Amino acid sequence: MRPLLLSLVTLLLSVPLLAQKKNESYQLHISRAASPVVVDGQVDEPAWQAAEVADNFWMVLPMDTSRAQVQTEVRMTYDDRNLYLSAVCHHGNRSGPYIVESLRRDWNFGRNDNFIFFMDTFDDQTNGFTFGTNAVGAQWDGLLYEGSKANLSWDNKWTSSVRNYPDRYVLEMAIPFKTIRYKQGITRWGINFSRQDLKTTEKSAWAPVQRQFPTASLAYTGVLVWDQPPPNPGPNISIIPYMLAGLTRDYERNIPTTGRFDAGLDAKVAVTSSLNLDLTVNPDFSQVDVDQQVTNLDRFELFFPERRQFFLENGDQFTNFGYATIRPFFSRRIGLGGVPIRFGARLSGKLNKDWRLGLMDMQTGRVDDLALPAQNFAVLALQRRVFARSNIGVLFVNKQSLNYQPGADAPAYSQYNRNLGVEYNLASSNNLWSGKALFLKSFQPGVAGSDAVYAGNLQYNSRQWLVGGQLEAVGKSYTAEAGYVPRRGYQRATGTIGYTFFPTGSQVLSHGPQVQSTYFFDPEGRKSDSESLLSYLITFRSRATLTGWVATDFVRLLSPFDPTNTNRETLNTGTEHRWNAWGTQFISKPQSLFTYGFTSRYGGYYANGTRLNLTADAGYRFQPYVSLAMSASYNDIRLPQPWGQTTFWLVGPRFDVTMTNTLYLTTFVQYNEQQQNMNVNARVQWRYKPASDFFLVYTDNYLPGAAQIGQDVPGLFSVRNRALVLKWTYWWNI
Repeated sequence: MRPLLLSLVTLLLSVPLLAQKKNESYQLHISRAASPVVVDGQVDEPAWQAAEVADNFWMVLPMDTSRAQVQTEVRMTYDDRNLYLSAVCHHGNRSGPYIVESLRRDWNFGRNDNFIFFMDTFDDQTNGFTFGTNAVGAQWDGLLYEGSKANLSWDNKWTSSVRNYPDRYVLEMAIPFKTIRYKQGITRWGINFSRQDLKTTEKSAWAPVQRQFPTASLAYTGVLVWDQPPPNPGPNISIIPYMLAGLTRDYERNIPTTGRFDAGLDAKVAVTSSLNLDLTVNPDFSQVDVDQQVTNLDRFELFFPERRQFFLENGDQFTNFGYATIRPFFSRRIGLGGVPIRFGARLSGKLNKDWRLGLMDMQTGRVDDLALPAQNFAVLALQRRVFARSNIGVLFVNKQSLNYQPGADAPAYSQYNRNLGVEYNLASSNNLWSGKALFLKSFQPGVAGSDAVYAGNLQYNSRQWLVGGQLEAVGKSYTAEAGYVPRRGYQRATGTIGYTFFPTGSQVLSHGPQVQSTYFFDPEGRKSDSESLLSYLITFRSRATLTGWVATDFVRLLSPFDPTNTNRETLNTGTEHRWNAWGTQFISKPQSLFTYGFTSRYGGYYANGTRLNLTADAGYRFQPYVSLAMSASYNDIRLPQPWGQTTFWLVGPRFDVTMTNTLYLTTFVQYNEQQQNMNVNARVQWRYKPASDFFLVYTDNYLPGAAQIGQDVPGLFSVRNRALVLKWTYWWNI
């Protein structure tokens, strides 16, 4: 495996990397506002009349070879405090003013008429910011990382206003310079503007973007040329206190209702205009959206993304080091499962155009019920840009137990676990080539040998071709206690090839096959798993999609496994299992008020069994105020005795009511038959000022089909636990 990895690294380094910026000729000049700007959705101020116009957008979808048919006009200006943007978004020739889901913040891009812009404030084509609104004024903001990905869980202070007219909607935004990070003295930023009009199924961008890439691709930004360097934001310190009151009751363990009151503090200190210090004392994240449950039939731990604000800004430098299943650091390991975070600090951002720094230290408290000691998590990340868009990164992670003496009858926790890693991230100037080469090593008392990771991948993605390969080797003693590495002691090889056809004069926009094969080998080099998958994707001009696939699987178990994942009897280590399966997926066009989708999977399973999986999603919107959604998943697993037939339902209705773009009610119900639990989570959020909120959160967990507390007769549902939380936050700029 190592010789193959060395060959892959050689290929990574041989890819052409240096070239002029793709859309260098697309330039928008921005000048200081000659008059005050009022953010009211009316672009009648003299400052707007004097501003340069960015228009004549390029179509990205359905095809990227012509100018957009739906017209958009963008202007930008600034003063000492804010960056201003206005956009006039004309409607197409189809009937109806707009298509939106609701007034909820950070909406689904594919289901809303919208305008978004992307800023590369260091002009490094890798990291940046995105802001936008849908056609009725619901806001969107996020952090851009890895050249085109957006983390929408990030939230900050800015204002906007949208007005609708019969033939257009007009928006204005004011982005405080204190909200974004940039290097003082730089007079060129990367910039691009994206418009989606679902009535005509058209997506467009000011600086042209090839259709296989998102319009957020920073490699395709134009240039925002300042008349003078952006102003110094001045002292930039934000204090964000919170207060929380709540009631909880645990019926399952017969613990009576208890009250709680908490208070804590976050702070943001701009060390420079591009380097930020985040501080937190006794944080609480009870208002964060609940994870969407899934039926787990996997042999390994599932991944759920980080949603907590403190960990998000520049979080890609910490959490995205490595691969999706080889992460030496994963912030969700800190402070979940009843473990309190006492305090923490994080210094992150740009030192200059080429260097990024991340330094984090978090302290958790002792949990007596688990005999878990207080622990410290320290992370250092350093990244250096090389060539046009590539970089080299170094990461060091230290998880340390404090004042810990393991007892004979207590759970054993490690004294420390450390990880040191280096990676090279390839990103070609034209965005066609991407890849990575990775090395990691862990350090832990009493562990030596087979504690390293070697991995690499290379991918080519053109308009018609997708070709890629990846190699991994993870030692059986490699350990990342503060990371996410669900599988150890294996070698893996993956290859992918796909081709896309573009018919003309058809209701089909594109179609094409893709083949992917994955092979796992144990430390002795014997095959333990493999899967070969052939799929065919059809994309219609209406934006509906249809996929069909067939697959063949092989598994040789390296440890006992219950194929129902319900703590029943297990299959023996070393047993071999082979099966074939097929499946489909359909997602309806997003323009309809009623949207739906479904997937199917049928075929073999472990122990010569069969598995049928059917899922369905449906939604209806009373735009722009109400969005209703329902998801359901059904699994029918048939195995020989002692398992027999096992069925699982997973049902999750969701209700979003948005009275205004600052007042939301969300109710999420999840019934998980595999986990024998029904969860109800209802949340009211009132954003009374930018980035300042009141939350009222109600949570219930039920045990299906069990006896009620104090009763002998089983009921439909019995309450397991219940909680009510009221939380207040205020963002105060000093």
